[in-house]
Amino acid sequence: MKIRILLLFATLFICLNSVSGSEKRGIYFAKKKSEIPSSLPQYEDIKNLLPVPILEENPEWEILYWKAWEIAFSNLMLPPEGSPFTAPWIDEGLSPQIFQWDTNLIMFFGRYAYHIFPFINSHDNFYAQQHPDGMICRVINEADGADHVWGLGPNNARSINPPLFGWAEVEMYKFTGDKSRLALVLPVLEKYAEWIDKNRIDKNSPHQLYWSNGQASGMDNTLRDRGRPAPAPDCDEHSAIDPVGWVDMSSQMAMLYENLSFITNELGCKTKARQYDEKSREIIKRINQFMWNEETGLYHDVDVDGVQTPWKTVAAFWPMLANASNPAQTRRMVENITDPSLFWRLLPLPSLAADQETYSVVGKYWLGGVWAPTSYMVVKGLQQEGYNDLAYSISEKFLQSMDQVYQKTHTIWECYSPDIYMPSVNESGIMLCKPNFVGWSGLVPISMLIENIIGINVDGYTNSIKWNLHRTDRHGIENLRFREVITSLIYEPENKIVRVVSNNSYLLHVHDKIFDVKSGENIFKL
Repeated sequence: MKIRILLLFATLFICLNSVSGSEKRGIYFAKKKSEIPSSLPQYEDIKNLLPVPILEENPEWEILYWKAWEIAFSNLMLPPEGSPFTAPWIDEGLSPQIFQWDTNLIMFFGRYAYHIFPFINSHDNFYAQQHPDGMICRVINEADGADHVWGLGPNNARSINPPLFGWAEVEMYKFTGDKSRLALVLPVLEKYAEWIDKNRIDKNSPHQLYWSNGQASGMDNTLRDRGRPAPAPDCDEHSAIDPVGWVDMSSQMAMLYENLSFITNELGCKTKARQYDEKSREIIKRINQFMWNEETGLYHDVDVDGVQTPWKTVAAFWPMLANASNPAQTRRMVENITDPSLFWRLLPLPSLAADQETYSVVGKYWLGGVWAPTSYMVVKGLQQEGYNDLAYSISEKFLQSMDQVYQKTHTIWECYSPDIYMPSVNESGIMLCKPNFVGWSGLVPISMLIENIIGINVDGYTNSIKWNLHRTDRHGIENLRFREVITSLIYEPENKIVRVVSNNSYLLHVHDKIFDVKSGENIFKL
């Protein structure tokens, strides 16, 4: 009898410890399986439920807006049979894998259609595949949920994308008000941050900042990796693991901890909220100590010895979004952004400054290509610092360039040339980048059009809308939704009035004026 019991316990022990890695994953994510629908929303069926932009003098941008939504809804996916994925998702439009930071950034235009499709649930498929130690691989196979080789490498060199889950979750929460989701994702994000702290900081480095590389950071073929040792014979410098402190990764971690502070505060965990805020401030202090260069007016990566690298890239502007730069530093960065010899090209914000070796006028991916996610990052940082006119100009130029290319190709591309109205070429220098890419390229004709061109910025957290009026034509938006509000806002220039229709009350900020919007029609004189 004793032998039988011992054998039983031994069998149980073996079984429990032979469970595959995939079965052990997702232990911090309590929502194991969404109710999977039998079908997905089709663009033609739901178009009337989307916000409607009105731009009297730029109807061509309205066409881009609707095209972006059409492509986006064509990229919605259901988990295939046998897949461990827990929710339908929006695909990035690149390959049969899901990509982390693509998915994170898609949320910033997906929130305008959260009532039609739960775009934020696209994160769930990453959370459900989180490793027990907290790591979330940046590239995961759609068919079987396995980590893809592009997201692996020595010491998981390529595993961690820009850690923007928290930013996307917080901004979506401000639209939906769904506090239960914050509680659901908090354990995932805490364990994720813990893994990054343990595995992306070298405790012996003088700077104690976060390292990354081209592949992991999403800036695949960036010049920033030049001179770094390849970690293995089958890898190149873009999978490097030497602890070079990266501006973007370090800024993004400051943002993640600030997001965790917000989430825990919302959930009533005040002590944790203070601790996460302090952690964010500590990172920002090190960023300014080691990465700011007064001569160039930019933030730079720092090598293993704490010496700044010379490369000037669009990554230099992440500290502005992370609230790391003071007003003087921000002014210096604005000087760089508006310098035609650096970042102010036909299409501004090339991924590599124009005075740098290997800069490509046709883009060549991250050697000059202009990308929606990094342009959106800069624009959000500028808005945050009060540079609304410059944010408008960048958005306007991107829409103009995108429209010029659309007139020739009838689609939206992965990235664009900084100096010619054409799609960027990819790393090969020969082939064009991906077409029909919505995908994060939807940030330009949807998010930047609404938030910067029209100037409507929703803050459901304070039940308010801030409208930065720049234009003099009749413009605005209809059928905009956030929390319990469905509203339309139109500026009528002949009478200099704002006409607002809403089903619920909220506050409307227009420059220095604050209006109380009531249910029904409201007319406000400016």
